[in-house]
Amino acid sequence: MSTETRSDATAERTNAVPDSWRTLMIGGAVIAALGVLAIAFPFVTGISLSLLLGAVLIVGGAVHVAHAFAAKGWKGVAVQVLLAVVYLVAGIGLMANPLLGLTTLTILLIGYFLADGVVEIVMGLQLRPEAKWGWVVASGALSFVVAGLLLASFPSAAQWAVGLLFGVNLLVSGLSMIMVAMNGRDVARSGTAPMAGARGA
Repeated sequence: MSTETRSDATAERTNAVPDSWRTLMIGGAVIAALGVLAIAFPFVTGISLSLLLGAVLIVGGAVHVAHAFAAKGWKGVAVQVLLAVVYLVAGIGLMANPLLGLTTLTILLIGYFLADGVVEIVMGLQLRPEAKWGWVVASGALSFVVAGLLLASFPSAAQWAVGLLFGVNLLVSGLSMIMVAMNGRDVARSGTAPMAGARGA
């Protein structure tokens, strides 16, 4: 029974992409196009992300205000009201001055790359007896290089760093979706998926 169940699951996964490759390709193309736009206009993208973060914080503050009325005891109410004030002040500040929020996001981005570089280098050195450990160390070193470049060009980096890196991430994600969709299209046209399903049955 377990063998048949695993075979059916494998067949379903095999058929999933060939059956939906068009939707996946369209979605990937849209995401890749958004990535290209973000790369072309990094400042506008960064400001938009800062405004979006501000809106999310304001919504979070409103949620904490609503939850304060449902909290039991004055301590619970006080904590919820305090969190609401923090969220609302931060959100309104980002909405009123998105450039300041963009600078803050850039600082956080530099901190992320520094932390990522430390973690990957330590991990790579711990894996040193294993094959390909150098790639992990190289990835960590690259994170340090990116952090150094951002620090060297700060604060002007705030105008392009967040939007550019966000756009690159969207572009890579979109292209990967397109590649998976193309593989699914080839499988669907070659008829491999039905054969796999027949073998699983």
